[in-house]
Amino acid sequence: MSTRYACTSCGAEYATDAVLYRCPRCSAAPTGGAFVRGILSVIADPERLRAAARGGAPVDPHAFLPIAVPGAAAFPAGGTPLVAPSRLREASGFPNLFLKNDTLNPSGSLKDRASLLVAAQAIAAGERRVALASTGNAGASMAAAGAALGLEVVLFVPGSAPRAKLLQSLLYGARVVPVRGTYDDAFGLSIAYTRARGGVNRNTAFNPFTIEGKKTVSLEIWNQLGGRMPDVVYVPAGDGVILGGVHKGFADLVAAGLAERLPALVAVQASGSNAIARSFREGRHVILDRTSTIADSLSVCSPANGEMVLRCLAETGGRAIEVDDAAIGRAQLELCRSSGLFVEPSSAAAWAGCVADRANLRGDATVVVLLTGTGFKDVKAAEAHAAMPAPCEPLLGQALELLEREYGVR
Repeated sequence: MSTRYACTSCGAEYATDAVLYRCPRCSAAPTGGAFVRGILSVIADPERLRAAARGGAPVDPHAFLPIAVPGAAAFPAGGTPLVAPSRLREASGFPNLFLKNDTLNPSGSLKDRASLLVAAQAIAAGERRVALASTGNAGASMAAAGAALGLEVVLFVPGSAPRAKLLQSLLYGARVVPVRGTYDDAFGLSIAYTRARGGVNRNTAFNPFTIEGKKTVSLEIWNQLGGRMPDVVYVPAGDGVILGGVHKGFADLVAAGLAERLPALVAVQASGSNAIARSFREGRHVILDRTSTIADSLSVCSPANGEMVLRCLAETGGRAIEVDDAAIGRAQLELCRSSGLFVEPSSAAAWAGCVADRANLRGDATVVVLLTGTGFKDVKAAEAHAAMPAPCEPLLGQALELLEREYGVR
């Protein structure tokens, strides 16, 4: 069955059985300092949507995907809980606050949703190799899916990527190629590799199936809210593909006749990597010379999906905001101590954004904060918030002294 695509820049449509990446017309044109053009979006088959919507909530998220997904039982991405954090609700004053805990995916990241679908795409195309660039999470995710489903994964990463994420990819069996340069450098190299050696390229905002895979998180949220839309969703944004996927899932629900409106989407960026936030604020495409943030997953100079994200924000009445590293650190600690969830800095940025944006929220709003990656992927970043005391002797007196000295416990 062929897949239909529409170019989000020029509107051209394509139908093909082959793996298609960007719009041939737009991607051949120079960008001139603007965001990448020619990002493709999968056109949902109306009959497939109607069939998926039959019976109402809950829907099967996989029924909304463009191809069948063999191997879902071997790599069970999705199905993560929507947490009702009672202490955070009380502290924030939002009784309808929810945390979508995608840290419980197989590799600890929301990226598993996209990796499962790209793996299915490769299998359907008769390919056994997948290549991609990543700052860590997407690479570990694809490596895990490859290990589960028997695919070779070649991963290009900036040399500065967190060691835990790279080790995770190596353990899954990926061929990891560290690059002296940025994520953008690794991105370009991975595309050159695919052109030279074949296989399927998983890069976000390059392979449109990544957005399709990630949209399942929105379908789950709709199910978990009892078949209704949230009012606002906070999404951490680097290249913007997760937000594009979140938008696509909710838009498919509207197209299927299951909902009448889209929630407002808020793109949350680190202030040291704020190309999308600045572009939204200034009304022009902003590409950064360099980035600096503890949220490595959000560190992108030229957002590959920037053009689409700005459209998504406009269509949903959303906005883009930025938070500094100090606020991200505070949010990471607050999520640990008030909800019991240990997330990496990029996920904590979403909660920091919600905190910073609370003046724009109604008190009765249904708010969802998307937590995309576990903190165990970047333990080093968390060390700034906690220091292990030196051991005491196995004597009660010394233990009591330690508790009082270190924690104020008497």
